[in-house]
Amino acid sequence: MDGMLSQEEINALLAGMDTSGDSDTEASAGQARVIPNPDEELNDAEKDAVGEISNISMGTAATTLFSLVNQKVSITTPVVTYATWDDLIKNYDRPCVFIQIYYKEGLDGNNILVLKESDVKIITDLMMGGDGTNTSGELSELHLSAISEAMNQMMGSAATSISSMLEKKVDISPPSAELVDLQDVINGSDVAEFLKGKFVKVSFRMEIGNLINSELMQLYSFDFARDLYRKFIKYTNVDEEEAESINNQQNAPQQTAQADAAGQQAGMQQMMGMPQMMGMPGMMGMPQMGMPGMMPQQEVNIAPAQFQPFMMAGSPLLQTEHIDLLLDVPLEVTVELGRTSKSIKEILDFAPGTIIELSRLAGEPIDVLVNGKYVARGEVVVIEEAFGIRVTEIIKDK
Repeated sequence: MDGMLSQEEINALLAGMDTSGDSDTEASAGQARVIPNPDEELNDAEKDAVGEISNISMGTAATTLFSLVNQKVSITTPVVTYATWDDLIKNYDRPCVFIQIYYKEGLDGNNILVLKESDVKIITDLMMGGDGTNTSGELSELHLSAISEAMNQMMGSAATSISSMLEKKVDISPPSAELVDLQDVINGSDVAEFLKGKFVKVSFRMEIGNLINSELMQLYSFDFARDLYRKFIKYTNVDEEEAESINNQQNAPQQTAQADAAGQQAGMQQMMGMPQMMGMPGMMGMPQMGMPGMMPQQEVNIAPAQFQPFMMAGSPLLQTEHIDLLLDVPLEVTVELGRTSKSIKEILDFAPGTIIELSRLAGEPIDVLVNGKYVARGEVVVIEEAFGIRVTEIIKDK
């Protein structure tokens, strides 16, 4: 050998070096392998903690949503994975609704709920008292305002559950909803900064009656997910210590009672001239047997079972404890003077001055509709230079 490297050996050495200087690499069999960035992955414990917290919070949120839509709501166990913006474009319907959830106390950061546009229309129609089928037309500010109020109540109850679990107050700011076309260039969209890279995706299967069966997503940054884990593991450590202390306290009386019972049994055996070892035969050649009649009976406290009374049955929509959250939602009020049917020929004959006779007699009350739903009757009045209506009757269960 002349001590010089061949061209093949030089190429092999160069292939194992980091020529860019921007990423960490390690050489293996003459090829460069990029080491994954540890900040873009969660370990198993962190993923389990995020999944557990999401499961508890969305379980509470499902109960709250039921009270708003009066339909059975089921949200399945979450699945924690990673995703990028390109993954959302490939695998999710578009456009969709992004709901920003900001934590103002207890947790530092934010997460995003992603709902399908059709699901938002169904939920808001149910909230307005419809049957969930009035989903035609484009998504309006009315839909976004209503779904923001619904998410405010849902995630507010979820924050309360997290507060109980972490033993500290957790509170959110009012959520904001936005219709997002996933095909838009993300750098030009007003979305969270963490969505421009790799992020944590928590997926649920959400079912609402027979109307919705689709995917609901929560998107977290890695920093926010790790913050959840740190607070969760702190809580679980305290909980394990308390559980061990309680377990010791419960076992102490039981061990004392067993020792007392053993002492009483030994004393009875000595008084009757029997061996203290229950397995030994007696002096009269008796076979090995226990003496159940000689064992002390342990006192047992017996009490009848007590159950809490059931809550009064009723429609959750009739309860008013959450109505304040919907007071700012705008509704369309329509006053219907009357109706009639005309053929196309008759309509084509319309001209200025044509009189159209309505199917309502003069003096009869007129109908009042809210978002197309018949709610009241009234009479026409004049307020200065404008028409108005004085409500004379409220229609219930119509």
